[in-house]
Amino acid sequence: MIDSKIYHVPPGKKLNLSEWPTAIPALTKSKKHYQKLLEEHAKDLSALQHLHYASNRHALLLIFQGMDAAGKDGAIRHVMSGINPQGCEVTSFKQPSAEELEHDFLWRTVCHLPQRGRIGIFNRSYYEEVLVVRVHPEELRNEGLSKQLHDDKSKWDDRYRSLVDFEKHLDRNSTRVVKIFLHISKDAQRKRFLERIDDPEKNWKLSLADIHERKFWKDYAKAYEECLSATSTHHAPWYVVPADDKANAQLIVSEVVLDALRSLDMSYPVSTAARLRELKALRKTLTR
Repeated sequence: MIDSKIYHVPPGKKLNLSEWPTAIPALTKSKKHYQKLLEEHAKDLSALQHLHYASNRHALLLIFQGMDAAGKDGAIRHVMSGINPQGCEVTSFKQPSAEELEHDFLWRTVCHLPQRGRIGIFNRSYYEEVLVVRVHPEELRNEGLSKQLHDDKSKWDDRYRSLVDFEKHLDRNSTRVVKIFLHISKDAQRKRFLERIDDPEKNWKLSLADIHERKFWKDYAKAYEECLSATSTHHAPWYVVPADDKANAQLIVSEVVLDALRSLDMSYPVSTAARLRELKALRKTLTR
């Protein structure tokens, strides 16, 4: 049994990522054991998603963040393999478009929020606005902010407050938010980049921009530390998942998702007396 709570960032805790491991001992005895456990997780997830869809009381938003090559795509693909696509939508957020830059930084994500009964997955998210933009503050010039907002040193605290308030609003309106940071080491990222160079089928995954961003590793680590410290709350927790070993990361992520679904108040709709009479009449029609 995997205890997802040990990866949870306690609300109000000052985070130091160097104290959180990027690698842990294998959670399974063999590849066969791993596949079996992942299949069990997928089966449980499928059953809970079916109940979630039928209950139609809550929405679940899963946010995945991490350095380049941290394994976001793979975690989403493997963990959600048992999900019915009809009840799930994955949205990837790239560099904002010209239209998106004409609105506040949360605007472009709102229309992609999941409906009740559905699971929404954000591959990167509105948190890029306190991560990439913090590491590269020159990006603020593209957002049309007033000079006062652009120069104000408290702008990051203001954005953290906006994020927390936004997620409180979602929670009050029955959208559960769970945030996962895939914590990879710089050396593991280097090895994965080399794999992308050596494997022709993975060449497309690597760009010069990926290599360029490695120069800002310490800046990103600091941005993540401050972001996770400021925005991990009881209603929208952050989980720091060791990501150097993909198999371990996928098992931990699947347990986090299962725990999130289990925590929801869900039940199958109960038929009313009128509905039962209707069903009884339909049975008679079908058995004539």
